[in-house]
Amino acid sequence: MLCAALLSTLFVGAPIPIVDAVAIGGVARGGRLPVPADAVLAKIVDGSLGTPQDGATVARLGGGDATWKSIHANADGWLEDAALRGGYAYATVESPKAEVRILEAAGHSLVYVNGEPRGGDPYGFGYFKVPVQLRQGTNAFLFSVGRGRLHATLTEPPAGAYLDLGDPTLPDVLVGLSRPLLGAVVVVNAKAEPLVGARLVARVGDQAVETEVPTLAALSMRKVPFSIRTPRADEAGEQTLELDLIQTEGRSRLLLNRASTKLRVRTPLQVHRRTFESSIDGSVQYFAVNPAQKPATSNTLILTLHGASVEGEGQAAAYGSKEWATLVAPTNRRPYGFDWEDWGRWDALEVLEIAKRTIPHDRRKVDVTGHSMGGHGTWHMGVTFPDLWGVIAPSAGWSSFFSYGGTPRFEGSDPIDAILTRAVSPSDTLLLARNTLSDAVYILHGDKDDNVPVSEARLMKETLEKLGHTRLSYHEQPGAGHWWGGECVDWPPMFDLFKTVERPSPREVKSVDFTTMNPAVSNRDYWASIEQQIHALQPSRIQLTLDGDTLRGTTENVAWLAIDRRLTRFTRAVLDGQTFENLPPTGATAHFERKGDTWERRPELPRDVKRADRSGPFKEAFKNRMVFVVGTAGTPEENAWASAKARYDSETFQYRGNGSVDIVRDTAFDPVRFHGRNVILYGNADTNSAWPKVLGEGGIVVKRGSVVVGGRSVAGDDLAALFVAPRTNDSGSLVGVVAATGPKGAEIATRLPYFVSGVAYPDWIVIGADSALLGNQGIRGAGFYGNDWKVESGDQAWRNAPGLR
Repeated sequence: MLCAALLSTLFVGAPIPIVDAVAIGGVARGGRLPVPADAVLAKIVDGSLGTPQDGATVARLGGGDATWKSIHANADGWLEDAALRGGYAYATVESPKAEVRILEAAGHSLVYVNGEPRGGDPYGFGYFKVPVQLRQGTNAFLFSVGRGRLHATLTEPPAGAYLDLGDPTLPDVLVGLSRPLLGAVVVVNAKAEPLVGARLVARVGDQAVETEVPTLAALSMRKVPFSIRTPRADEAGEQTLELDLIQTEGRSRLLLNRASTKLRVRTPLQVHRRTFESSIDGSVQYFAVNPAQKPATSNTLILTLHGASVEGEGQAAAYGSKEWATLVAPTNRRPYGFDWEDWGRWDALEVLEIAKRTIPHDRRKVDVTGHSMGGHGTWHMGVTFPDLWGVIAPSAGWSSFFSYGGTPRFEGSDPIDAILTRAVSPSDTLLLARNTLSDAVYILHGDKDDNVPVSEARLMKETLEKLGHTRLSYHEQPGAGHWWGGECVDWPPMFDLFKTVERPSPREVKSVDFTTMNPAVSNRDYWASIEQQIHALQPSRIQLTLDGDTLRGTTENVAWLAIDRRLTRFTRAVLDGQTFENLPPTGATAHFERKGDTWERRPELPRDVKRADRSGPFKEAFKNRMVFVVGTAGTPEENAWASAKARYDSETFQYRGNGSVDIVRDTAFDPVRFHGRNVILYGNADTNSAWPKVLGEGGIVVKRGSVVVGGRSVAGDDLAALFVAPRTNDSGSLVGVVAATGPKGAEIATRLPYFVSGVAYPDWIVIGADSALLGNQGIRGAGFYGNDWKVESGDQAWRNAPGLR
């Protein structure tokens, strides 16, 4: 903590380093848990934390006490101590006046600034800088620190609103091509009121484009997309990009801030970056391309996935250029990102579709590979979308979160744990390994890998051999570690497969054996698709064969099956022993619905039911250009929580997912303006006036003091609830709800880690404040809707608890 004597020596505007703190460690239960247990969080929830002091104790979750300990920064300004690992650092800063400062901190996952949660920089990138309000007098900073190191300084903002070039997303300019480009840059609003009417002017040479800046809430920042036009470049090198942040009011234009950076100019045959607008959130993302030196429609297209801490550009550059293949490297949204699951998986699929549309290649020659975390991504993408690839080729890859990433298997007889197990099932690579039987697989690993043990490769090899895989290649490099030069990704025998293997066209496929854990993640294999499950997020399998004009097959846990008639043209079907004769020879799709033990022909899947393109679980709501809607109809304290939580989520998603999310107040939410987009509501039915506009009546209802789920009600002001639901009067969109029944529940909702990969939630979950000490045992209820989006027709589990009736 900075003492008053030290502060008195600081002149106004000078950086304020946080060099003294009290720290406590070992108070949180680690791993990828959906409901974390944390002894300090428990004290925040019940209001007993007070002001941590040297020597004060906190009861550990597993017994015994943890002790707050004074620590001091080293010569480089780092607070570094074993007492910080898996714990917290508390510091105070005295300010002679109320003012805005920029918190430049690294090593923390979250910080409470005078009680308000703000995003952190757990990986220590150093570019995540948050505007915070200091009040006159004592200001409290409580950092959640996982890795035992923290660096924090408060600096003066250069302007009330300004451009931060520490984390841009920029394209490369290609020689000889003149086309519109997209970029993104962080705009910081360091004022205590919203930034309205700002515009961003991007100028390269004599080419200038002006882009509207969305309204920025007070004391916030956002990665803002902008358009770029560049003069034609005739040779490789650089072009200067000048950026002006201006504010318009009537006809007046006020320059708020100016900055400049460089755009690289590359030839079309060099490794280069391309940017695009993501459908997930409207942000600008990039992917890197290592282009074929002889572009042709007979070439191979290879999706290559980077490892942890690696950028897409570095991944693409790790390979030597090929005459016959283009390598495309998406970003996973960040160097660590989402382990190629969740938003990382969606990013990879977006990039693959762009590449398939814009890069010449043979449609039958599309492969996937990657190293380390990207090797896991290769397994995940391979088993989840088997009909996309000819070859699946992981290098030094780990198989799943359960064997390597720290996600627990919730085993045992607890029915709520069974629901949580189902929620995370799409991450279970081994359950889907059978899907790769239609692909060629090449597994590459060093036998002395001390990062991802070779046992991960051996596990997958053994699993595929037991399934009878006939096109499996395996190589362990003797004496090799995790990274053994470019060969560990640019491996000649693997590329020989890429060059020769062809994926069959859908019309050539006569049998499909496909399993999915969630149709919202993956539902299709060639010409057959699983549109609905009987029991959500349990294995659904189809085994279908085309025999002349007859489709034969069996199904497991499938409620709705669709067959593409354009690719099959059968006129007779035998499903699970039931025969359908004289089917029309024409029609785009044949639909079959399971009713009890029998199948029925249907014309099409209704729009108002669960569908592969609109379903749960909860995290599925955070895409489709989602907009965060903040409740303002509550008390000042309730409204302040909703605003702070939405801002914290946007900061977390910006940091972890290079995201850019619209945040609006409920009073400004227009269902027509935001039609077709997912909505995330912050607050409950009493505090968020947008609730009836997007959710209507019935369903799950959260109010002050209670949560009603189907026919059950849970009373108490200490509950948090997450759920997903269909958006009213908008058949293509979802609503995600982050709600609480009172202040204790709000503190729990603040800390639920839904932006962490490997953490999964079902369609709905109700959590008590005692979860801060009990973890999953504090969950009151959880479940999945039926296909009619009703709680009663789905699967649910409840735990006897106070207030449940």
